Amino acid sequence: MSWHSVFSIIGCPLGLLYIFNIVLSHKRRKDLKGKIVLITGANSGLGKACVATFHQAGCRVIMAGRNHEELNKVREEVIKKQLPDTFSPEILIMDLMDYKNMQEYVSKGLKIFGQIDILINNAGVSYRGEISDTQICVDEKVMAVNYFGQIALVKEVLPHMKQQGGGSIVGVSSVQGKIAIPYRSAYAASKHAFQAFFDTLRAEVSSDNIHVCVVSPGYIQTNLSQNAVCGDGSTYNKMDSTTATGMEPGLVAQRIRQAVEFRENDIVLAPFLHKLVMCIRTLCPSIFFLIMCYRAKSGKKQHSKCK
Repeated sequence: MSWHSVFSIIGCPLGLLYIFNIVLSHKRRKDLKGKIVLITGANSGLGKACVATFHQAGCRVIMAGRNHEELNKVREEVIKKQLPDTFSPEILIMDLMDYKNMQEYVSKGLKIFGQIDILINNAGVSYRGEISDTQICVDEKVMAVNYFGQIALVKEVLPHMKQQGGGSIVGVSSVQGKIAIPYRSAYAASKHAFQAFFDTLRAEVSSDNIHVCVVSPGYIQTNLSQNAVCGDGSTYNKMDSTTATGMEPGLVAQRIRQAVEFRENDIVLAPFLHKLVMCIRTLCPSIFFLIMCYRAKSGKKQHSKCK
């Protein structure tokens, strides 16, 4: 069989699926002006960029985070650049690790503007370390912030969205929610669970006019790696070169806003190489496993001690 025949057998169905996906995902643009958006992790990085982007779109923004001082600094920055006919952002103190009290946090958030139209689940914590050297309490912390805190927030907001007739829920995941790489076990596991939850949620609320989107970025220029937790519970406190050269938060925030405007379901914001590896994981898993084994060996010295 010639290569041309192989391409015809494999390439044509894949091409048709790609075109079909574009047709299904094409929707009319939604006007966001006046919509109430709650953004977690709003004090820095991508969350801060989302605050500015949705504020510019005319949304009424609720900035959620743990540190009031940092949130207020972001609020003042936004107000200085505030355009006519826009609303000043409001602050909501929220700790995702305290997810058992999420009902109280959401109740306070609802009192600010009366409802929540858009929820941006952005807050998260990263991890660096080797599985054999990682304490279980570290896995619990990462899962608490990246998964349990996120889904607790969704479960409290969901009934209000159903009652008001719809809304949008965006989960900011990661490429590592699609593929797992060495020395990121706790983070990748939390993001895989995150992806599965949101995929299920999308199906279950499809008849309630509630839009659900998972955004899976590659590396972004934020302090995520610096604040990453190590296997012994300490802070990584280093800026990875991949993070330093990653995408600008503002560009990612604009893409998230676009995903809400056009009610997109799942978007991957990553270089071609990352997308190719995702395809290899699906189509040729044995090759993917070999690549990851090589990556684990080459990175063992660097990650054996997260200090």
